[in-house]
Amino acid sequence: MSVETVGAVRISRTIAADRQRVWNAWTRPEEMKQWSCPAPGGCQEVESDFRVGGAYSIHMAVDGKEHRAFGTYKEIDEPRRLVYSWAWDWEDGTHMQGETIVTVEFTEVDGGTQVTLVHEGFPAEEDRAGHEEGWGACMAHFVAIFE
Repeated sequence: MSVETVGAVRISRTIAADRQRVWNAWTRPEEMKQWSCPAPGGCQEVESDFRVGGAYSIHMAVDGKEHRAFGTYKEIDEPRRLVYSWAWDWEDGTHMQGETIVTVEFTEVDGGTQVTLVHEGFPAEEDRAGHEEGWGACMAHFVAIFE
């Protein structure tokens, strides 16, 4: 039985830094803490067992409420491509139905690295739209690391 999903979030940015440096900022917990929450300074803790099959979790506070994004690493092709599952637990004990998939590609381009994120498998349009807004803010924080 397959579950029907809605469209994907697609965001691409060019970063003025070499691919390995950009990869490191995306994958190392101490650097992930700087950008992986849409609210400035909202990331409380990042834990990561960075290997295929390893788990990660991102604890954050947004609008006075605590949330935890978590999942497992599905594919690690350093420094080119990263694929991981994504799910949520919210402070009130609820969570988004189903697991979604995030794919991030790091491509060398003139002047730096193009980062392309695709997040797919959302159970409802409101989930997709909320993640589009959240990823847009996170990507802005990510780009700011390199400015």
